[in-house]
Amino acid sequence: MSSIPQAAFIHEIDKLKAVKRQLRLPHDENRQENSAEHSWHVALMALMLAEYAEQPVDISRVVVMILIHDLVEIDAGDLFAFAEQVDHAEQELKELAAAKRIFGLLPEDSGQHYLTLWLEFEAAETADARFAKAMDRVLPVFQNMQNEGGSWARHGVTKAQIVSRNEYLKTCAPALWQYVNEQLDVAVDNGWLTE
Repeated sequence: MSSIPQAAFIHEIDKLKAVKRQLRLPHDENRQENSAEHSWHVALMALMLAEYAEQPVDISRVVVMILIHDLVEIDAGDLFAFAEQVDHAEQELKELAAAKRIFGLLPEDSGQHYLTLWLEFEAAETADARFAKAMDRVLPVFQNMQNEGGSWARHGVTKAQIVSRNEYLKTCAPALWQYVNEQLDVAVDNGWLTE
């Protein structure tokens, strides 16, 4: 019987379904979203919103970046977006080690390919990576607006924090940037966010 060299990786990534996020799903008994669901949702959203990209993007590369960007949470866990900066610095180190381990489960050429894509996403210096990162950061805006502030309200997140986190949109998708700012004004008016 022949072996499949990607099998270990395929088995490993199933663990992403067990990584819980802060965001809750009101349409599913308010349970916590998992990171695999998040990645799928962001990837599909990127496909639907690609027309808003200010610069040309290779949407297939964007989708791959999105689908792999949170695999590192299998080892590192999910860190709340608005955690302290020192926690984010520590998380970056954990995630890099996780990326090397997880993509190292693949045959060398493909493992290096996906590690390089993951690093590109993290650096957010190319048009593809900036759009991918912007999509990852904007999805919670859509979700929290549908849940009366959701994790924002629970954690006392401010409008300024969300604006800062979504600044990639300003240059890579200005129409979405405008939409987000309008939504945040609604959230403030409804008491879901503070100024």
